[in-house]
Amino acid sequence: MPISDCDVRDPRIRRTRQLLQGALKQLMEKKGFDEVSVQDITEAATVNRATFYDHYTDKFALLDAMVGGGFHKLLHERAVRFDGSCPSAASAVILATCDYLTQMETGDGTCQRQSAFQPLVDAAITRAIGRVLSDGFAGSEDGLKGKPDGKIIAAAASWAIYGAVKEWFGSVNRVPAEEMVEMVLELVLPVLSARVGSSAVALSS
Repeated sequence: MPISDCDVRDPRIRRTRQLLQGALKQLMEKKGFDEVSVQDITEAATVNRATFYDHYTDKFALLDAMVGGGFHKLLHERAVRFDGSCPSAASAVILATCDYLTQMETGDGTCQRQSAFQPLVDAAITRAIGRVLSDGFAGSEDGLKGKPDGKIIAAAASWAIYGAVKEWFGSVNRVPAEEMVEMVLELVLPVLSARVGSSAVALSS
């Protein structure tokens, strides 16, 4: 089951990462991401700089974990799992992407307000989708000899999914998310079938 990097067994690691991500979110409610320094984050989280770098290489990695973690949390709450055995299993991931963008808009709006770093948020969500798909492929290796590498296929599919959902999200008169899922699934099935095989595509139709 996909989890965020805060859902680790060691309670000390979990608490520290929660503090750091919470501190970044809090700071971004007051000023732009480009104005936030690692020093600001560590002071708000009440940890030292060495501790910060034990967990994240820089503030961009922290942002990636914060955004991606929120997406994985949504998948976890819905018990969504892409097992790589059938492309149609990706429909739940696509719907979660639609809902996550909607939640970001209707929630505290922290990420939506900071349009200057929106590409970073877009990349973080895309990577989160890619990790879910890649993990599913990794657990489904039977009969896949000679197929393209799962990470490559997952990357291509994740960009296609997020790109389509982002276009839907920005539409003035957007269709219901459930209708959007069907359209996107039809687009990404050929990409996913490069990994799981044509028989799975036939079963999904």
